[in-house]
Amino acid sequence: MIKLGLIGCGVMGKAHLAGIASLGNRVVVSAFADTDAERAGKFAAGTPGAVWDTDYHKILNSADAFILAVPHDLHYEMVLTCLKAGKHVLVEKPLALTEKECLSLIELDSSPDPVLTVGHVLHHDPIWQKMGEFIKGKAFGEVFQLSIWTEQLTDLSRGAWIGRADKLGGGQLFSHGCHYIDLMLDWLGEPVFGCHIGTNLGTPWMEREGTSNVSIKFASGAIGYHMGTWGARGSSHGYSVHAHCTEGMLELSSRKGTISFHRDPSGGDIPAMTKEEAKISPSETVLYKADKSVGKHVAEQLEAFLQCIEQKKKPEISAKLAIRSLRVIWALYDAENKGTLADLRGI
Repeated sequence: MIKLGLIGCGVMGKAHLAGIASLGNRVVVSAFADTDAERAGKFAAGTPGAVWDTDYHKILNSADAFILAVPHDLHYEMVLTCLKAGKHVLVEKPLALTEKECLSLIELDSSPDPVLTVGHVLHHDPIWQKMGEFIKGKAFGEVFQLSIWTEQLTDLSRGAWIGRADKLGGGQLFSHGCHYIDLMLDWLGEPVFGCHIGTNLGTPWMEREGTSNVSIKFASGAIGYHMGTWGARGSSHGYSVHAHCTEGMLELSSRKGTISFHRDPSGGDIPAMTKEEAKISPSETVLYKADKSVGKHVAEQLEAFLQCIEQKKKPEISAKLAIRSLRVIWALYDAENKGTLADLRGI
């Protein structure tokens, strides 16, 4: 049985604690740490036998593996400390705030002994996995335009640190958009150039952007677009994806928990569907429906982390993989400051 420690008892800490319940008797939560003594104590009180402290160093000997669900600026030092202590680590994205810090952790990474993995949870979410399979497998032809929308309200109620660029590593794009830049790279391949436009209009609590627009050209010729906001007071998109392919359009709707295929049966600029095609694919066909409401699939992420530890295998989301989307974002930020396009070749 693996002894698991949780560092950070805030919003994501609660999500992880709930996810751990699905792992059964393969793990026991043995330790908690949070700078807020009341929060740490409350978590420990609900977990028989667990110890807690406001200083995470004091619980290092109480667990074999640690989940780090803390503000971004704390990631580097905590990952470094845990790895040097021989502890397995699951750190929420981003890996760290600078390329120098990330490269230091990549150099130190000796997965699977101990395992270091980064919390890009969408890689473990079945509906996003299935969307990737359709796109990469060219199930409906070549993708030429991929659009991803993420519209939510994220304000200082989640902690004052969320608005500070020095603690966040930037703005909404760096903190949240990294998930979707990462998916673009996985689904569409090598980026060539791109641009970012951000604003904190509508999100005055953000020092940097609270709303982002990103466009990236890929070597295949495909274009990727991501619009993300932390200022949505209402939304029809929520979390949505449109993948325009040469044979129709794929749509992922997070709210519905579905992936649908759209094609005009009457023809238009493409040949009209045959009667047989229309039977199989009317103008909108649901190709996939999630078994449960689409949300944070932390349980699946924890399962993958646990398997790496138990089976002594390297994680899918390694530190080396996780830096790639960050490098794209750093290049986009730099180009935005200069008023130019970002050269993304070779990233």
